[in-house]
Amino acid sequence: METTSDTASLSTKPSVYLAGFDVFRADAVAHGEHLKALCRERGMSGLYPLDGQVPSDLDPISKAQWICRANLQLIRGADVVMANLDDFRGVGEPDSGTAFEVGFAVALGKPVWGYTTEERTLVERVAVRHDNSVSFCDRGYIVEDFGLSMNLMIACTARIIVGGPGSCLDAIAKGTLRFGQG
Repeated sequence: METTSDTASLSTKPSVYLAGFDVFRADAVAHGEHLKALCRERGMSGLYPLDGQVPSDLDPISKAQWICRANLQLIRGADVVMANLDDFRGVGEPDSGTAFEVGFAVALGKPVWGYTTEERTLVERVAVRHDNSVSFCDRGYIVEDFGLSMNLMIACTARIIVGGPGSCLDAIAKGTLRFGQG
């Protein structure tokens, strides 16, 4: 027999923290609304990092700290994290803040899904020089070659979807993920 709290938890929309460098777009707020609409269309509630109102009386460092705390709290409260893992300010590298959020969510035991438009492996995208069986980037560092599209720490802890946010949300909705079961 279901209790009232069981019924309430079954009717609650799963919440999705929308991680990504999208917050740096010129149309960041509008894009966030678009992402949240995509969530609603799939019966989910989107949590966008720019949803909070940063107090205007804070100095820059205090604002940064406020934003960090607010985003960490949103991740703590989310059922799942969905991350835009496309290249950000360099080939083969997602936004470092997004990578942090992915790691934080993994450490909390949250399911993490990521999307990228890139199908090629990291070594195919980044390597500029091959020496025997080792590949190097343009700065002379070895490029890991595990056949993955990004660094193994992200690729091995998140479910990666090739496509955009809608495709990723569809995969989340169809996945075996059971929200609210920690």
